Amino acid sequence: MERTLLKDFELQHKNPSVEALRRWRSAVTLVKNRRRRFRMVADLDKRDEAQQIRQGIKEKIRIALYVQKAALQFIDAGNRVEYKLSSEVREAGFCIHPEEIASIVRGHDNKILNNIGGVEAIARKLSVSVDGGVSEESINSRQQIYGFNRFTEKPSRSFLMFVWDALQDLTLIILIACAVVSLGVGIATEGWPKGTYDGVGIILSIFLVVTVTAVSDYKQYLQFRDLDKEKKKIFVQVTRDGKRQKISIYDIVVGDVVHLSTGDQVPADGLFISGYFLLIDESSLSGESEPVSVNEEKPFLLSGTKVQDGQGKMLVTTVGMRTEWGKLMETINEGGEDETPLQVKLNGVATIIGKIGLTFAILTFLVLIIRFLVEKAHNGEIASWSMADALKLLDFFAIAVTIIVVAVPEGLPLAVTLSLAFAMKKLMNDKALVRHLSACETMGSASCICTDKTGTLTTNRMVVTKTWICEKSTQITGNESAHELKTCTPEGVQNILLQAIFQNTSAEVVKDKDGKDTILGTPTESALLEFGCLLGADFDAYAQRKMYKILKVEPFNSVRKKMSVLVGLPDGGVRAFCKGASEIILKMCNKIIDCNGEVVDLPEDQANKVFSIINDFASEALRTLCLAFKDIDEMHGEANIPDSGYTLIALVGIKDPVRPGVKEAVQTCKAAGITIRMVTGDNIHTAEAIAKECGILTEGGVAIEGPKFRDLSSEEMKDTIPRIQVMARSLPLDKYKLVNNLRSMFGEVVAVTGDGTNDAPALREADIGLAMGIAGTEVAKENADVIILDDNFTTIVNVVKWGRSVYINIQKFVQFQLTVNVVALVINFFSACITGSAPLTAVQLLWVNLIMDTLGALALATEPPNDGLLKRPPVARGANFITKPMWRNIVGQSIYQLIILAILNFDGKRLLGISGSDATEVLNTLIFNTFVFCQVFNEINSRDIEKINVFRGMFDSWIFLSIIFATVAFQVVIVEFLGTFASTVPLNWQFWVLSVLIGAVSIPIAAILKCIPVERDNSKQHHDGYEALPSGPELA
Repeated sequence: MERTLLKDFELQHKNPSVEALRRWRSAVTLVKNRRRRFRMVADLDKRDEAQQIRQGIKEKIRIALYVQKAALQFIDAGNRVEYKLSSEVREAGFCIHPEEIASIVRGHDNKILNNIGGVEAIARKLSVSVDGGVSEESINSRQQIYGFNRFTEKPSRSFLMFVWDALQDLTLIILIACAVVSLGVGIATEGWPKGTYDGVGIILSIFLVVTVTAVSDYKQYLQFRDLDKEKKKIFVQVTRDGKRQKISIYDIVVGDVVHLSTGDQVPADGLFISGYFLLIDESSLSGESEPVSVNEEKPFLLSGTKVQDGQGKMLVTTVGMRTEWGKLMETINEGGEDETPLQVKLNGVATIIGKIGLTFAILTFLVLIIRFLVEKAHNGEIASWSMADALKLLDFFAIAVTIIVVAVPEGLPLAVTLSLAFAMKKLMNDKALVRHLSACETMGSASCICTDKTGTLTTNRMVVTKTWICEKSTQITGNESAHELKTCTPEGVQNILLQAIFQNTSAEVVKDKDGKDTILGTPTESALLEFGCLLGADFDAYAQRKMYKILKVEPFNSVRKKMSVLVGLPDGGVRAFCKGASEIILKMCNKIIDCNGEVVDLPEDQANKVFSIINDFASEALRTLCLAFKDIDEMHGEANIPDSGYTLIALVGIKDPVRPGVKEAVQTCKAAGITIRMVTGDNIHTAEAIAKECGILTEGGVAIEGPKFRDLSSEEMKDTIPRIQVMARSLPLDKYKLVNNLRSMFGEVVAVTGDGTNDAPALREADIGLAMGIAGTEVAKENADVIILDDNFTTIVNVVKWGRSVYINIQKFVQFQLTVNVVALVINFFSACITGSAPLTAVQLLWVNLIMDTLGALALATEPPNDGLLKRPPVARGANFITKPMWRNIVGQSIYQLIILAILNFDGKRLLGISGSDATEVLNTLIFNTFVFCQVFNEINSRDIEKINVFRGMFDSWIFLSIIFATVAFQVVIVEFLGTFASTVPLNWQFWVLSVLIGAVSIPIAAILKCIPVERDNSKQHHDGYEALPSGPELA
């Protein structure tokens, strides 16, 4: 039934189609406050306009880069713009105009660059050394003259803007008009001040509603703004004052020397200084998919582009809004972020309930009018009308409008935003940055996590603990074992080993701010350099770039799984070094260094023996690398790095310990019905050892290698994938294929981790892409939905817990609000039909609306998660949001409240012995008070939909307790002190106790209701073979 009613409100949680986004918008027909309701919804028209502007800028860049290059050669140099330097620029010590340097790079103008004297000449004009970088003292003057590396942003919204938004509610505007008319008519008929009470009461109620709403919305806005700032934090490596340091891209200045590596975002426009194999993806700027090779001949780098491969140093020439990327960034967030599936679904629920409420409001108004006219006709007064009659009709209209206020649950979709904002803020403190709202929601439904090994399950603090050199294994535990290795290894072998370590590396030994030596590079590279230094070697001595000239480099990536370098030796010879995945390097070798330190042939039986040693190392959970070299006698034409004929120098085993708490986190996931699969590029034996240690690889589970997985047929995939727990030696394409098949074949909700540039397709394909904050590249982060800031698997489990918490909290709030809706609508309608008046006045209904809408959302939608959330299976795709246990609770509580309120309304005076001139006022106040306390206790009941103990964890939730206390306190104030405005009279203590007791009885009633079994889905067997855990009444 839910799917039929909400068919127009179904939305993909990732990359929804424009048709689906427009369909649900057109289906929302009843909205009290469009401005507030759609505040967190994407403006599709604005987004289209921004897209057109972006396309125009991209086309302009594409023409400038790819079409005008040829035309520029024919432009006469005399026609070029002459830039005159101001005295301010000269006094600061700079010799080039900001616009001149910007135009050279933007237009890729090699001719002018060469006329000036190349990159070195530009550096001199910018008063900077390409080796030492800018000096800290010159930063302010550079920012004043060449600008800041910041982009134009939307101005912040003030609190008053949110007050104005809250006032756009159509029903509140009508009530304000009613209040004004009521004031005029009341003063004219009853005089001052008695005639003002009803009108002022409504105005005060509206003021309270608007204030609380605006405060809640403003706090959400501040939370999202803080999170948005976190999303934009990108750090780069620069050299300043001769020292390497990490800074924010927003602190980049013209003249900075920036170090780029694979996966980085180019932080500003600039010129290539040095590097190798630098491939730049310019598609974000120009739309061209082919990467561009950047080198001395083509030195131009543009802000916002991505490093697809290689490494390099660049000189920053243009920053901020002078770059084309700056102009694009202005439009990048126009239109806002896509709404989440839960927001859309609850918009649908709100629309349906709103239509029902509108029908009830119209019927109530008609019944009240008809009864009033019949009474007047019966009394023979149909022809005579007074101001009192007009006031009564106005009161009927105000009640009808207020029923709409209560009936249209505007707070439902907004509660999702509130819950997500709260969860995202908490997750930020717990080292998880949610980039897309829907990811936080979807993570609660994750049924499978495909995780990397290195850095996620392990600490990523690597150290060489074992080596095999000259046919001998040595355990490396410190200086003593390193000294022992040196003494038993011939000097010639030591030299070639250290050259292989220090020449063939992407890491560097640099001076930090304190002047200390620091290794900058990947953990694997750092471990090798530390091992080299442990052998007593000096990095500078073995990596002398002047004596040993680097001719060519092939950097490591997840496809090649090796790094190779071609080095020109001091004696004029050429030597190739290669290191990488052991099996791959071993296949490239036909020689080996034997126990005597001599280079000998490597026959097949000896190669098999080495392979066996590699497996032994891997079985000890060590990451294995082989190092090899090849002397090249003659070079013909362009230098190419050979792929065969190498001599194996050594095998090293690198230990990367499992993170503390990972094994427990994996067990928690399994208890939560989530399958964990390890996907790694490591050796299968290493992967198996680590997976067993983490508790991922279990009996009956399959460990498979990427090449074998690739060759499986479709039928074999269906049989094998459910049992796969480890995939080793995988390529990014294998990860993508696994994720795609899990989603399409088995309907899994898949979360996948990634850190490299090549992981981007898998991160995009997965339901939730999780990028690593420390090891992850900017490309991976940009394609992810959540960034795990500490690279820790335990943090991923925390995201799952919060995702489930968001979903269950919104369910609690919906259960609570629907109960209030049903009771308020039914009691007012039947009372109007039978007695001719509504027991709850406009002011009282506004207070009830505040309790169930804004305050209810704050109380229930911000409940922190409990460990019980990870002891139930994930919510399946397409599952009904309003579950059968929820309907059971809503119907049961509604029946109880309606029976009690009906008895009080129709026979309360007789049963309670209420008499006197104010008997009706006392009874109506008692009904109002009882109704509010029923909602207070039902709010406590709603803390758990299925379990009897609703008090567990309640006293740890200060927000919930504060709201309950504030609601009760304000209810006392309304009844006892604001009766003039709220149409109440003070109650004696017996009636207060009675109100509280009637409300409290709903708690044992809720416990009885939760023992009533509801029909459940019998298909409990999961495709991975485990039984789904009990939930619903079984957990009661």
